[in-house]
Amino acid sequence: MVIALWGTVYKDYVQVPMDRIGVLIGKGGAVKKEIEETYNVKLDIDSSTGTVCIELLENSNPSSLLTVKNIVQAIGCGINPNRALEVFSSEDGALHVIDLKNLARGSRDNLVRIKGRIIGEKGKARRLIEELTNASISISENTVTIVGKLENVEIARRAVEMLISGSPHNVVWKYLYKMRRELKRRGFILWEPKSPSLEGKVNNAEKARGEEDE
Repeated sequence: MVIALWGTVYKDYVQVPMDRIGVLIGKGGAVKKEIEETYNVKLDIDSSTGTVCIELLENSNPSSLLTVKNIVQAIGCGINPNRALEVFSSEDGALHVIDLKNLARGSRDNLVRIKGRIIGEKGKARRLIEELTNASISISENTVTIVGKLENVEIARRAVEMLISGSPHNVVWKYLYKMRRELKRRGFILWEPKSPSLEGKVNNAEKARGEEDE
């Protein structure tokens, strides 16, 4: 529900899973306090229902309402609070949530299979998508949440949707390598894979592609 006065929205609500309320509040209320002070808003968190009311204070920037809503939703979906605050401190921060329950068509087996493809063996698939896009991915019971810069989120979203639709993992990796090269060509690559093994995969793939083009 959104509440507006004279055409200006000044209050909105987000439903947060009960097991994430403590994370949103933070130790000693630290996370809640940082959000409130950074964006000049008031967070009213109902610990009994998981409902979070976000209210703009006097002289607040109206755009802060959507920003804080995205931060609260991201934390509620499993994203680390520090990462959520970092992502949405930038104007091009974005959040995308994929409803797996819908895609699984009510089948528990389908849901488990889909999540398994996204996570990969020992978390390899999810880690590789995160490393190559610099986006953060959280997989909960029924959803996949992606946060990061808008363009990176779109690439990560596409990779996840390819896995969900049944594309072989190597096809998805080729897509990610291709998009990474494109971003690098345009000067948008400002990060490198943290894992040496993943960095080697990227370098080998780029080298192989270069040899094919010769």
